[in-house]
Amino acid sequence: MPGTAHSAETKLTPAARRILDTAAELFYARGIHAVGVDTIAAESGVTKRTLYDRFGSKDGLLVTYLEDRDRRWRARIDAHLAEQTDPLRRLLAPFDVLPEWLPDSSRGCGFINAFAELPEPEHPGRQVIVAEKTWLRDYFRDHAAAAGAATPDLLAVQLLSLHEGAIISYSITGDHSAPAAVHAAARQLAEQAIEN
Repeated sequence: MPGTAHSAETKLTPAARRILDTAAELFYARGIHAVGVDTIAAESGVTKRTLYDRFGSKDGLLVTYLEDRDRRWRARIDAHLAEQTDPLRRLLAPFDVLPEWLPDSSRGCGFINAFAELPEPEHPGRQVIVAEKTWLRDYFRDHAAAAGAATPDLLAVQLLSLHEGAIISYSITGDHSAPAAVHAAARQLAEQAIEN
């Protein structure tokens, strides 16, 4: 992922954390372009100067928001992986944690929403988004290979598509059965790929 002065690994001051939490809520609920730094500063109870001191710019704050969201998502998967030894269960871990992630994702995938607002390929926020989706596809590919899938690249694309589709179905249609249905489909695809 692109490095920033305020990457998700950086310990934030309490004021910076308030700014980031407020920005995350506003960016996700209203959209990136609809939210200005004045609103973020006012709603987080800090000055614009503090926001700029901590994040450099709105784009710097946006990148930190996306990196933080990515870090939290990967941490859920890592925590689940720590309990799994079976290669198939490890492959399906992103589907296992999806039900606990989705209640906080009523507007769909925060990365896809941001991607739609950032058409410039070189935008640092877009680079974080591409890195996150590429990481998830590579996760599926690597774990599919470890589980013995005959075509891990193909299976990775299929699983990523199912995963993203579950988020869309859950958020747009309100279909709360989507995570379980997609998990079952992913397991069936994975088992077939491993048997062949």
